[in-house]
Amino acid sequence: MNKELEHKFVTELQDNQNIVHKVCTLYTNDRDSHNDLFQEITIQLWKAYPKFRGEAKFSTWMYRVALNTAITLYRKNKRRIDTADYESIIFKIKADEYDETEELQLKLMYKAVKQLNDVDKALVFLYLEDKNYAEISETLGITEVNARVKMNRIKTKLRTILNP
Repeated sequence: MNKELEHKFVTELQDNQNIVHKVCTLYTNDRDSHNDLFQEITIQLWKAYPKFRGEAKFSTWMYRVALNTAITLYRKNKRRIDTADYESIIFKIKADEYDETEELQLKLMYKAVKQLNDVDKALVFLYLEDKNYAEISETLGITEVNARVKMNRIKTKLRTILNP
């Protein structure tokens, strides 16, 4: 790969690396797993980058690769063993930046979302990232109508999980 393409990839990855961290937070339960998934997603992005045609925004393409990689690894790991769920999250919120209510709500939300299946989890993630249904459908490879219907069903399911 030429140096210009390599530089462009590294710049884009650095500008959008929070996307990968958020995906890793959704699909892992500890720091080591998070780092492993981050590395695997980065490798897959690097491998796929020469085929990136720029028809979609880089961030949309990055969501798709990151989520597909996470889902694939999540499914493989589910066949082996479950990892233990730790209280601490890699991006622990400082008490002086947020009140405890927000921190508790965030933990509850992550706990509830982690109970969803892998595709629904990805859909919620994109929805919470303020992606419109057109972008969600493009990223997940489903129709826009299907994305809306699924999201409405997920909202109902999350309400029952969070408010039993």
